[in-house]
Amino acid sequence: MPTHFIDQLAAAVRRRRSAICAGLDPRLGSLPPALVGDSPPERPADQAELFRQFCCEVVDVVADKAPVVKPQAAFFEELGPAGMQALAAVIAHARRRDLLVLVDGKRNDIGSTAEAYARGWLGPHSPWQADALTVSPYLGADSLQPFVDWAAPAGAGVFVLVKTSNPGGGLLQDLPAPDRPVYRHVAALVEQLAERTVGDCGYGLVGAVVGATYPEQLAELRAAMPHAWLLIPGYGSQGGRAVDAAPGFDGAGLGAVVNNSRGLIFAYQREPYRSRYQPHQWQRAVDDAARDMLAELAECVPSPPA
Repeated sequence: MPTHFIDQLAAAVRRRRSAICAGLDPRLGSLPPALVGDSPPERPADQAELFRQFCCEVVDVVADKAPVVKPQAAFFEELGPAGMQALAAVIAHARRRDLLVLVDGKRNDIGSTAEAYARGWLGPHSPWQADALTVSPYLGADSLQPFVDWAAPAGAGVFVLVKTSNPGGGLLQDLPAPDRPVYRHVAALVEQLAERTVGDCGYGLVGAVVGATYPEQLAELRAAMPHAWLLIPGYGSQGGRAVDAAPGFDGAGLGAVVNNSRGLIFAYQREPYRSRYQPHQWQRAVDDAARDMLAELAECVPSPPA
């Protein structure tokens, strides 16, 4: 496998012929009853064990269909030390299943603090062993550079929040400043960093988070950041569709992965899967939802070359 993170990601997309990023967002109230039992546990340690088991079983289902998984750190952090141990176990399990791991932590700071975040999270030899990490850009370029400097030799990647999928994101991201919106200034910085770190696949190790819920801006930002691989949230439960995510891809079907969290891992709760399967068959619902997502993306996005 290549050591450049985005080259690894591109190779995994080609190998699985899939651009799915499976979001691991464990929520106690949404876990399958077959795992929870008659009453949800109250102790954080017991909840953390459920999260570990659930996420590892999701990983087992999607391992042949998704090149990358995205654990949301917040759901583990809220359970304290036991939750963080569960997160570490999930990351290790995903790596054993030959999946890349993008931790959604949205970290950021300056100087030595940013360096500490990078050293702790990024790369196979770091304590957390994440392959990539989401970061916030709003402390400026000197808050991103430590992540980039560490990621390059570590074989890791960074995804910068540019145009997020949430409805309130435009409050700051869409502000004129003065010739173009703030998100375009962030995109210009990301493109500079990506271009400096380009791998064999033509993309740099600095990527961008751009939501499928804003397809026009997604197309605009694909053109503005030709060297940045895109992480596209907003598909599924947030209302984004494959046709909305399609502008994030290049002509070869590369350059982006589409995240699906609740719509995938809790598919057993919604139609048509709820009618097909009993609650204890929740993994079959995850499998069907992943296959349906692949089919939907295939209708809108060119199949990546093998």
